[in-house]
Amino acid sequence: MSPSATAPARASLLEVRGLTKHFPQRAGVFGRSDGVVRAVDGVDLTLARGETLALVGESGCGKTTVGRTILRLVEPTAGSALYRPHEGAAPVDLFALSKRALRPLRRELQIVFQDPFGSLNPRRTVGDTLGEALTVHGLASGRAREARVAALLEQVGLGPEVRERFPHEFSGGQRQRIGIARALALQPKLIVCDEAVSALDVSVQAQVLNLLRDLQRDLGLAYLFIAHDLSVVRCIADRVAVMYLGRIVELGPASEVFARPQHPYTQALLSAVPRTDPRAARNRIVLQGDVPSPLAPPPGCSFHTRCPAARQGLCEVEAPRLRATCTSGPGHVAACHLVDAAERNEAP
Repeated sequence: MSPSATAPARASLLEVRGLTKHFPQRAGVFGRSDGVVRAVDGVDLTLARGETLALVGESGCGKTTVGRTILRLVEPTAGSALYRPHEGAAPVDLFALSKRALRPLRRELQIVFQDPFGSLNPRRTVGDTLGEALTVHGLASGRAREARVAALLEQVGLGPEVRERFPHEFSGGQRQRIGIARALALQPKLIVCDEAVSALDVSVQAQVLNLLRDLQRDLGLAYLFIAHDLSVVRCIADRVAVMYLGRIVELGPASEVFARPQHPYTQALLSAVPRTDPRAARNRIVLQGDVPSPLAPPPGCSFHTRCPAARQGLCEVEAPRLRATCTSGPGHVAACHLVDAAERNEAP
């Protein structure tokens, strides 16, 4: 089954095909090439209007690089990102545009960073930070700008009276609300939430997640929600894409992925999620070894070096493709030879 077949019924906003990002490594005094880091290695994603697609995986799997590359904060090595500004419009390949041609579209594609303090200029007041984008894009000035800044602060649960305060005068949760307000300033259609709640306390996480859901409902926003905490993802995601070593290994509706994980890596991640009932039975899957280096990824299935069910003579030779099985629901695919074997009723 093609990954494109996993797209939801809603109108498509973004289609990413074959996204690849390799970082060249330099060594020695003369900076000679010493290989490449395969941070992202052929990722396909589809995001619908008003949808939340969660991208999850261990640290270093490439999920942040995917988000930043889509926004062209990092330039891609290969692939395409077809963006439709509105329903019925011809798709525009974000990766093929010049920086000048891309600039008008940047208003519609925004990001909320992981570190709410590091992403704000400590020398600027909140009002200046939020108003800067309005000025740069020629959307408002003078009293209109001030009114828009006040409205943004109200929208994220902060009063307009805080506009003269500096970032260090706020709590972590309040700073992240300011980061969200900055992302909303240009009325975007897509927001990349890059670990947007991972630096916050649990109670504050819940408040920010509720805010993101309310904004999505009111404004029709689409989120690419990058996270490693599956309990957070369960609260907000419509669909989940699981990444391992630069590739998507499982993709499907959140309810399906959490109830019937197909890939052994997804099963291991879910087995590590804390339970609210300590008496509940659980089958903890402990993966052996470390994540292989993206400088020299293993051949075949990239997970076979840690997989408890790897098949000798197959997994280390042939890379599996994303496909559905009879045990998974609509739009649920996984890249695993065990999935293929189950489909053919073979013994793993």
